Amino acid sequence: MTQFSAAQTKPSDGSKALYGGKGTRRITVRDLAAAKERGEKWPMLTAYDAMTASVFDEAGIPVMLVGDSAGNCHLGYETTVPVTLDEMTVLSAAVVRGTRRALIVGDLPFGSYQEGPVQALRSATRLVKEAGVGAVKLEGGERSHRQIELLVESGIPVMAHIGLTPQSVNAMGYRVQGRGEEAAAQLLRDAKAVQDAGAFAVVLELVPAELAAEVTRVLHIPTVGIGAGAATDAQVLVWTDMMGLTGGRVPKFVKQYADLRKVMGDAAKAFAEDVVGGTFPLEEHSVH
Repeated sequence: MTQFSAAQTKPSDGSKALYGGKGTRRITVRDLAAAKERGEKWPMLTAYDAMTASVFDEAGIPVMLVGDSAGNCHLGYETTVPVTLDEMTVLSAAVVRGTRRALIVGDLPFGSYQEGPVQALRSATRLVKEAGVGAVKLEGGERSHRQIELLVESGIPVMAHIGLTPQSVNAMGYRVQGRGEEAAAQLLRDAKAVQDAGAFAVVLELVPAELAAEVTRVLHIPTVGIGAGAATDAQVLVWTDMMGLTGGRVPKFVKQYADLRKVMGDAAKAFAEDVVGGTFPLEEHSVH
């Protein structure tokens, strides 16, 4: 089986592999399960459009999340709560079209699954049929057990999300989850509940590193950390945060790998100065 590796390798069949699977096919939930068994970590990034997704796909990112974080990053909402299923369907379809290899996970937005399993199945079916995603993600542990169970029974892979759940910001705010004996015990119950329901992986957001390590140890499905320490099986970041495109203060757990906000701002200013100064377009930019 082809290994997950940060380096580019060439399997015996000649196909190119990056971070698991083969370059000739999509990553599947089976690949992620196999990585867990081998103790191999893997990266996940958010993506919301075809162009950005194609860049990450070429870089070898094996899993992309079309998160409802698009509400904050791209749609101008203050929280993820206003994001609609229609918006998630359009964004997810764009990411699928822009990729050939990554497993694409589409977020179920607030209000699209809370009524119960039937509503969840209807919403998830739209993302699978209309957008072409390979899996869906929804928030909640024990409270979402029945929804996860029906989706999995219907053939739709589910990534769960516990800890800080941004769709519940009006109830819990943005703060660390799982601190204290009672809260830690509840988070462990939530993690086991989504595993028992059939989720193929679970996101742990803003959870103490020690608790995330314990959850990772007791579960047989992969854990995906975001602000949850280094012991999880995978790590996910919002791409605009890690690329330095997000304005203002970013969460403590974000490492910025570039400063695209400055690069893009400088380029825009240079273009404006060329236009005002009459140095763009030049003859080589013109047709006759």
